[in-house]
Formats: sequence, C-alpha cells, structure tokens
Amino acid sequence: MKYNLKGRPEANLSERTRRLLDAYVVAAQAAGVGILALAAPAEGKIVYTPTHHTITHGGSFKLDLNHDGITDFTLQGRFMTNCSTFVSALSAIPAAKGNGADGWTGFQPYAFALKSGARIGAADYFPGKLMASVDAGPGGVYYPGSWKNVKNRYLGLRFKIKGEDHYGWARLNVVVGNFKVTGTLTGYAYETIPNKSIIAGQTKGTGDEAAQPVKLGTLALGRN
Repeated sequence: MKYNLKGRPEANLSERTRRLLDAYVVAAQAAGVGILALAAPAEGKIVYTPTHHTITHGGSFKLDLNHDGITDFTLQGRFMTNCSTFVSALSAIPAAKGNGADGWTGFQPYAFALKSGARIGAADYFPGKLMASVDAGPGGVYYPGSWKNVKNRYLGLRFKIKGEDHYGWARLNVVVGNFKVTGTLTGYAYETIPNKSIIAGQTKGTGDEAAQPVKLGTLALGRN
C-alpha cells in the first residue's frame, strides 16, 4: 500500500476511475467559474453631457438624455398674461409615457430641486412637472415650486430606453425675479444599465456609489 506525505494510505484506484475523478474536478471548477461570473454585478456607465442653454419666456429645450434622437423631456418656459392675471413658469414636461421627474403632487405636480448627492432610482416617485412659477393676480403674488432662485440643483429623471426604465439627472440654475422665471441648463447625465440608480451630480463611475442621506420632512425644499 502507498502512503501520502501526511502518512495516510492512498486508495488504489484504477486508471479509468482516476480519469473520471480528474474530469469531475475540471467540470466542477468550470461550473464554479460560471456561477461566479453570473453572480458578478453588471458594470454600468454614467454618460454625462455638459451644456449651457437658457430657457425663459416662451422658450424651450428638448432634452435627449441618451442622444438617440428621441426627446425624453421638454424644459418649457411658459408666459401668460391677461387683464387680471400674470404667470411665468418653468416646467419639465415628459415626452413619453413612463417618463417623469422626481417630485410630489400637491396643488399640482411639483418637481424636486434635488441637492448634489441625492440618490435617484426605483424607490422614488416621478409625477413632477412644475419647477418654478410666478403667479400674480388680484389676490397677490405667489411663487409655487421648489426651484425659486437656486443654483446647481438637480432634476431627478426616469425615462425609457427600448421599454426599460433608466435614471438620470439634469442640472439647472433658476432665477425668479421681475415677474420672470429663467432656467439655465448646465449639464445632464444618465445610467446606461436599466433600473440602476444614479447619484445627482455624478458624472462618472456607476450608480451604485454611496449617496448622501436624504432627510425626511423637507418636500417643500426639494428632498434635501
């Protein structure tokens, strides 16, 4: 009987049995590699587009987040006046069913003015449209929306690519003054992996990177 280096007896195996065992080991190793490969997370990519475009009285900008030639949102400046009322407003209008801006529904659907570091993903609600407005009438002057005089705030966006949800953001500065709302779009980005979250302000890496915590009870300020 043969002994191994640890002093234990080795079993006498036939050549055929050894070959079967070797084949089993190779197959098990290959299966293990396959399982690990399947378990590995999909690598996403943030596609960022810097820009500079101003939207004001009656102006608009067609936002195509992934540059496929299909408008995802229209950033719309609205201006209306008559003998008793005056309205100037900036809104994010979804261009397709299933698209939307992170926000809440009060008297009308409001879009949050997110701060850098907020996570945008499937856990959020996307009914938002109105960003900022000046409403003047016999009852006074009102400033609905959470985008009044803000700089480097973010629209959290959900939109469709080939029927699947993707998440992105658009960064804007908004000035409300002299009965006029003016928005300046300075950049936008989206995550290439469907259903994967993105961080407001993130321009590279993946949406799985850590986000700053979101405080509750600050809806009027834009989900700070």
